[in-house]
Amino acid sequence: MKISAASLKERISGFRISSLRTELIISFLAVILIGGLLSLTLGTKLVESTIISLAQAKVKHDLASAWMVYNKKLDSIRIVIDLTAAREGLQEALQAQQYDVLQLRLSRIREKYNLDILTLTDDKGIAIIRTHNPVIRGDDQSDDELVSKALKGKIVSGTEIISREELLKEGEDLAERARVQIMATPRAAYRGGNQEVNGMVLKAAAPLMSQGRLLGVLYGGVLLNRNYEIVDRVKEIVFRGEEYKGLQIGTSTIFQHDLRISTNVRDPRGKRAIGTLLSEEVNRAVLKEGKAWLDRAFVVTDWYITAYEPIRSVNGEIIGVLYVGMLERPYYDLRNRVMLTFIGIAFLSTVILLTILYFSTSRIIKPLQEMVIATKMIAGGDLSHKIATRSRDEVGILSESFNLMVDDLQRAHDELTESGRILEEKVEERTQELREIQDHLIQSEKLASLGKLSAGIAHEINNPLGGILMYSHLLLEELGAESPSSENLKKIIRETTRCKNIVRGLLEFARPREPEMSQVRVNEILQYTLAIMEKQALFQNIKINKSLSPSLPTALADAAQLQQVFMNIILNAAEAMNGRGTLFLRTELDEEKNTIEVEITDTGSGIAKENLARLFEPFFSTKPVGEGTGLGLAISYGIIKRHEGDIKIKSEVGRGTTLIVTLPYRENPQ
Repeated sequence: MKISAASLKERISGFRISSLRTELIISFLAVILIGGLLSLTLGTKLVESTIISLAQAKVKHDLASAWMVYNKKLDSIRIVIDLTAAREGLQEALQAQQYDVLQLRLSRIREKYNLDILTLTDDKGIAIIRTHNPVIRGDDQSDDELVSKALKGKIVSGTEIISREELLKEGEDLAERARVQIMATPRAAYRGGNQEVNGMVLKAAAPLMSQGRLLGVLYGGVLLNRNYEIVDRVKEIVFRGEEYKGLQIGTSTIFQHDLRISTNVRDPRGKRAIGTLLSEEVNRAVLKEGKAWLDRAFVVTDWYITAYEPIRSVNGEIIGVLYVGMLERPYYDLRNRVMLTFIGIAFLSTVILLTILYFSTSRIIKPLQEMVIATKMIAGGDLSHKIATRSRDEVGILSESFNLMVDDLQRAHDELTESGRILEEKVEERTQELREIQDHLIQSEKLASLGKLSAGIAHEINNPLGGILMYSHLLLEELGAESPSSENLKKIIRETTRCKNIVRGLLEFARPREPEMSQVRVNEILQYTLAIMEKQALFQNIKINKSLSPSLPTALADAAQLQQVFMNIILNAAEAMNGRGTLFLRTELDEEKNTIEVEITDTGSGIAKENLARLFEPFFSTKPVGEGTGLGLAISYGIIKRHEGDIKIKSEVGRGTTLIVTLPYRENPQ
């Protein structure tokens, strides 16, 4: 029996069609929800991982900046102690046992440089002058780690834990400042006791020598307990005092073992959290295992993204911890805002897609209904009923639309990925620029501070050295060459002259002369410098290989300063070869960069990789103590920079060193 098309259409309409629509909507909704949940879960982890990774990288960099501030303070103490111990007036007063004079001079130095401790011992390590507590003396300090090394002629510095007994000798106020009441701290390990009475000190010691004989030891330092100079300086440089919802974004702390003794972390009352303890997990990793910690940690009242590294004494024992941290809350709030935005977009997209789906099902159901009717009619025996084959029917159009939609989604995804990559590159470029600016500011501040210190030192000792030199010459003339004391006077004149040369170097570094520019020929200056130095005994066994470009243009420069630069570099090269080897000199024109390159290469012992970055720092030298001031390359670097040029260095241990001086060439402006 055949069934009419109208009858079949009436029978299959109603619940079947509405059921199919519901199934389609539910199916699509399930796909959207599952995909959305997966995307949201993976997106949350990806966003959190990216944000926290960037924060951890910044904290690691901030910890390096904190170490720079910490070591700079220690170096400044070492320089003060070293230069004070080298004063001849101090040595003469000690030999003459003029204790009142020593007390007065050393007290002025302690006050001038804000030292908490400045003490002088004799050649056995017995304290004879205490500037902070003059009434206590005569005790033996030879067992102290730094003093014992200084008694052997070494200049040493480092961080020490000093007992309350020793602090009382230096001053009762210091002992009281070191006393810290231990506070109950969430998540901290049990420590035992209710107070800490010992103190942590940045300390340096230097021997007082006269004609190779040890006269005594001068040591001094700064007590870190309740001294906030370093931590506040780190906060100022690294975090710039920024806040988030009334909370400090960045904090810094110095721990004595696991106890906060210097910090800008605040307790619940808003005061510095002195006396609070390190969390148990960080305590175990840093103090017990000696590892660095770079992870989130609970700091007194809140969670921070932190970096901790152990502070070690002179003998390598872990005695404390240096910490920097950034408040974790801003980063997680940022993550939550991003994810809420994603959820909102996903929800809106779902609503729009479901609305479109509801109306589009009607276009799908109609051709399906026709297919069902055709199927039923064929099953009923009406073999004449045919389905027209069309190349662009509703299903075909739907398929094509879907493909077009997929293509559109792919393009949108590609554009979003590309935008994200470009944004990440821009963030990385900006971050690198900020790091370079920060490094430049720190280096500038360091050089400015060293310049002021150098100028002050040079001014103080230049005139006394001139007087010593003049009277030594007069005394030598009066005694004559036959006098038994003439050799000693010649040694005094020679060493005093060496001191004046060092002072001259300090002045040149602290107050550089502006270059007197003129058109000069670099090859001629290099040849002239070499001609002067070839006559020295140091160059007698050095082979010189020259490759000077004849086509070099003239450069706008100060000839005398360039000669000083070339002389410093060539002399360093000769000393690196111990007077034996080959010295290569090469000049070349780089027309693309409009620069003249002067390359000076030696076949000496080379420079260790870890020292290359510090080679142009003032007072840094790879030569043995007493054979260099560490100012030659620093001054040369400053001269070339004032000429708008650059100095680069390449070295390999055992193979030699190459210094490349780059100078711009241009016509003298009229």
